[in-house]
Amino acid sequence: MLIIPAIDLKDGQCVRLEQGRMASATVFSAKPGEAAAQWAAKGAKRLHVVDLNGAIAGKPRNEAAVKEIVAAVDSDVPIQLGGGIRDLETIERYLDGGVSYVIIGTAAVKNPGFLHEACDAFPGHIMVGLDAKDGKVATDGWSKLTKHDVIDLAKRFEDYGVEAVIYTDIGRDGMMTGINVEATVRLAQALTMPVIASGGLNHLDDIRRLCEVEPEGITGCIAGRAIYEGKLDFAEALKVAAGDA
Repeated sequence: MLIIPAIDLKDGQCVRLEQGRMASATVFSAKPGEAAAQWAAKGAKRLHVVDLNGAIAGKPRNEAAVKEIVAAVDSDVPIQLGGGIRDLETIERYLDGGVSYVIIGTAAVKNPGFLHEACDAFPGHIMVGLDAKDGKVATDGWSKLTKHDVIDLAKRFEDYGVEAVIYTDIGRDGMMTGINVEATVRLAQALTMPVIASGGLNHLDDIRRLCEVEPEGITGCIAGRAIYEGKLDFAEALKVAAGDA
């Protein structure tokens, strides 16, 4: 089970939000590259980076910070990046710049044809971010709730060749109230592609519960506010995920 530190970018800084609200941003580092290097040094095998401004604007807004992050970590620590990615040119630029996986969220929901094109053009490098509340998918930086059922939509995307689905329970994100394991398992059971859990990771028991259901197809978990505030010890989390604790 991968434990993936999140680096959320707002105005060039590393922040955390509560339930996606930009006004609730807490700045954890003014130097995203240093934050990335810190997690890599502590044993992270992958980093999850989100351009929050880009997610709302619909185009990249923190490319300079992304470049800092790529430069700060070894190439053997893959970076998965989302936020404001709406065209093939942007995907190509990020991949050429050292990003390993590009996450398509809002654009996948609003324009499935674009997602299909991206998977064809960049096989093995495209993930889908599905953010949901009460089983319904949200878009535009979580500001709009759609009528799309998250499982139905994910199953449609599966045939496109998506590398993985990152599933976020936006009712829990940044709130440290615990991963919604049941909803994540339901999604994973309905799919053959891997699912990465996100939203609400709070303590080691969350990781233990996810490890128990890993055979269902849950391959990783994104860690945010809890590891930044020290409520969850990252080193211990890695041990639990590896079955050593």
